[in-house]
Amino acid sequence: MKWNTKVTKVEPNHLVTKGYRQEDLIGNIPYPHVVYLLLRDELPSKEHGQMMDAILTACIDHGVTPPSAMASRVVASGGVPLPTAVAAGVLSIGDAHGGAIEKGAKFLQDGIKQMKKDDKTVEEIAGILVKESREKHERILGFGHRVHTSDPRTKRLFSLAKKLEIQGDHIDLSKSIEVELEKQTGRKLPINVDGAIAAIISDMGFDWRLGKAFFLLGRVAGLTAQVYEEQTQEKPMRKMFSAECEYDGPKERDIP
Repeated sequence: MKWNTKVTKVEPNHLVTKGYRQEDLIGNIPYPHVVYLLLRDELPSKEHGQMMDAILTACIDHGVTPPSAMASRVVASGGVPLPTAVAAGVLSIGDAHGGAIEKGAKFLQDGIKQMKKDDKTVEEIAGILVKESREKHERILGFGHRVHTSDPRTKRLFSLAKKLEIQGDHIDLSKSIEVELEKQTGRKLPINVDGAIAAIISDMGFDWRLGKAFFLLGRVAGLTAQVYEEQTQEKPMRKMFSAECEYDGPKERDIP
């Protein structure tokens, strides 16, 4: 059976990843740049490399309340090895948690294609997209946050994207959608970190299907720290939740 791969060639005493010898990458190329290489087949420009580093850092951690952190710490409390507990957190990453980058990037990329096809301005297509989403009762992911009214990560990422001359149609569209959402709904729904990353990776030319990858690659570092803290500073099987639980099943009965 033949198995083709363009990722890494493995031979005795010889490793080549995306055309580069691994010993040449080690110590010479920063980790975020190597991630870019793996995803795009080429090493990044200085600007894209710096942006890549910023995106991964923006995803590292958001405290103990997200599902991934809670899952990792609960499983760690059971006495399992560190990789098992981290994996539990990874398994909780999905459409509701960590998935907004993927769906947000697809929404923006489809929106820009429609804008060019229909010969609209960014502001015009933003109004159309928000109106259509509201009529379909569909939420536009990447806007609003349960904690932040102004996500500090978004501000920094957008500022850096502008400085590095990465900002393009997708970032412009996301900002116009933010304005339209407030205009059409009467609610302020600021772009969150997921929406910012979705817009930036779209302007960097990444496939929207890699959206969850950016969150995953950054968050594993934070989950590792959460698990290590749980294993070294807390007792196993500790009480983590105080939510009351009320039984509402069938009444007590005898076996017939």
